[in-house]
Amino acid sequence: MEEEEEAVRQRPAQSSHGKGRLARTLHRVINLRTTAAARIGSSNGIGICVLASQDKVKHDDPLADRKSDDARAKQRAVLEALAAKLFAAGTAIKAAYAELQLAQSPYNSEAIQRADQAIVDELKQISELKRKFLKKELDLSPQVTLMLAEIQEQQSLMRTYEVTVKKLEAEAERKESEISAWRRKLDELVSENRSSEKKLNASGVLPLFDSFKLSSLSPTHFAQVLHYALRSVKHFAKSMAREMETANWNLDEAIRFIEPRARFAKPSHRHFAIESFVAKSIFEGFNFPNFALANDSSSIEERCPPQIFFDQFKKLKSVSPTSFIERNPSSSFARFAKAKYLQLVHAKMECSFFGNLNHRKAMSSGGWPDSPFLAAFAEMAKRVWVLHRLAFAFGEEVAVFQVTRGCRFSEVFMECVAEDALLQPPPSTDPDPDLKVGFTVVPGFKIGKTVIQCQVYLSPPATAPARS
Repeated sequence: MEEEEEAVRQRPAQSSHGKGRLARTLHRVINLRTTAAARIGSSNGIGICVLASQDKVKHDDPLADRKSDDARAKQRAVLEALAAKLFAAGTAIKAAYAELQLAQSPYNSEAIQRADQAIVDELKQISELKRKFLKKELDLSPQVTLMLAEIQEQQSLMRTYEVTVKKLEAEAERKESEISAWRRKLDELVSENRSSEKKLNASGVLPLFDSFKLSSLSPTHFAQVLHYALRSVKHFAKSMAREMETANWNLDEAIRFIEPRARFAKPSHRHFAIESFVAKSIFEGFNFPNFALANDSSSIEERCPPQIFFDQFKKLKSVSPTSFIERNPSSSFARFAKAKYLQLVHAKMECSFFGNLNHRKAMSSGGWPDSPFLAAFAEMAKRVWVLHRLAFAFGEEVAVFQVTRGCRFSEVFMECVAEDALLQPPPSTDPDPDLKVGFTVVPGFKIGKTVIQCQVYLSPPATAPARS
């Protein structure tokens, strides 16, 4: 009995020992799996066990990723080099086309062939690059290709700039040749004008009077000689204006001094004021037989018959005034010319024009200086003098008249020097639409009952003041 009980007690002990070993083994396996599941779950963010495939393990390999990035970078560098090579080829074609255009004029067959061949070569290279790109046969060294493409593009740009410079140089030469041609044309015209002016100054209408007799004279002849004289007045007025500009005069101030209240329709009309100053000075005393010269006997000339005046007119009309003055320094004409010069060109003006008073000093000693300015004045003085001689050859009373500022314009006694003023209608706001005289440019003449119109400048029409 006791033995059976002892056997019963030992059997549970052995059974419990075997169960303990099995429990420990199972616990160890469960702990191992739980740890692996926890590690995988923590990396996925999901609390389950996920087994990674062999491919995933290979993709996460850093060496493989580095190789893939290098391949993509190399491919991108090759494409960039290809684009640079294409742009360089385009620039080269552009430069060759520019050279082709330049070779057209003047025509250069060799340059045309070179430029044409350069274009064909570049197009062939582009076609070859296209073929290799489509077949994936591009074998370019990116760094070398980029550098060569940059060099080629810079060289092409330099060729283009050279063509542009050559075109500009050719254009400049063409312009210079045109300027030279126009200058030659201008010189020819100036020479012709000077020749015509010399002919007019030397002859003009006056040779028509060679065969005329005193009994054939008429007021029409006086008008012709007056026109002949007024051309020299205008010419000398222009010479005076040029001297003023050369001496840095303020022409506006000078004109305001001559005609203080004058208003001009155009800036180009200002020269009429200078002509007025010259004409009024040179024609002053025209109504006297001796031109109102000091130290001259007017009673002798007043008793002279008209034939004497006419002979003096014919004697002086075709001679050189400067030569006549030098040969006859005490003649009436020489005294007239010197007196009018001193009256017209005062000392300050002469000093401003020429920097000295040598002209006046030479005249005081009986000479006549040789200068273009004095030559123009002497010609004007001669023409006015012969006009004066002709006026008194009619044997009638001679009178000179002017028109004051603000007088109404009359076509009977006046002639407008600016004809465009007569064609412009006055504005509707003008309170007084009648044409008014601004100032007299050239005085009028009256020989007996014959009236020669004076020349006037008309004041521009004024606008009415605004009403409130």
